[in-house]
Amino acid sequence: MKKIYYILSALFLCVVATSAQEAGKTVVIKTNVGTMKAILYDDVPNHTRTFIERAKRGDFNGTLFTRVLPEFMIQGGAPDSKNAPAGAKCGFGDPSAEIPPEINEKYFHKKGALAAPRQPDDVNPQKKSDMSQFFIVQGKVYRETELDTLERTANYPARQKALKEFYAPVRAELNMIKMSNKREYQKRLRMINAQIDSVIQATPGHLLFTDEQRKAYTTVGGCHHLDGTYTIFGELTEGFDVLDQIATQPKDQNDRPKKDIRIQSITIE
Repeated sequence: MKKIYYILSALFLCVVATSAQEAGKTVVIKTNVGTMKAILYDDVPNHTRTFIERAKRGDFNGTLFTRVLPEFMIQGGAPDSKNAPAGAKCGFGDPSAEIPPEINEKYFHKKGALAAPRQPDDVNPQKKSDMSQFFIVQGKVYRETELDTLERTANYPARQKALKEFYAPVRAELNMIKMSNKREYQKRLRMINAQIDSVIQATPGHLLFTDEQRKAYTTVGGCHHLDGTYTIFGELTEGFDVLDQIATQPKDQNDRPKKDIRIQSITIE
């Protein structure tokens, strides 16, 4: 029995060690218009491991960036793009390359986020990732007021519901307190606001940007509407100019660049 336990423990340690070795790796994406570098995250281990395996096999080498959308993202690596004729529609998904999602709330779609594409929710409600390809976010820079408006719009129904429950019944009383005891009024108001915030945060689909998100989206930019729906497994560290160059290429009606942007190699350092 002890022997079996030791064997299982050894196997577990091997798996942990392998994951640790894969985490924090640098990815070098060499294209015919320049090179980008990215790091891989250690807390999305299945995506990191799968991406590394495919890169080491050379699966991405010779493929194209098949979708380029300025102020959004660039997508490439699809197997069917390797020998695609000029102008042909390509970049279709590969169901055999799908893996379960590892969506981590601390990662968001700032510029340079490296993520896995997937089929839409109506055919893929589990949000499984298609690891046969990848996308890199370019996005846009938002103003603080834009983020405020996005929050208000998304949270409006929940806020109205909370106001009706917590504020409307005591509104007349609060107005009287405001005239006679401003300190008590402020205290009561803080309590009501906390109750309203708790309702909003408990409502599915609510939107509250963190300080980190606000800083990123108002400086480098990104695509906030993708947050929580795709698995991000890394981020660019170099080559943002190459990202911009690819994202702004002239493209056809299928968003494929008119001039092929080819992935010459993806290597792991």
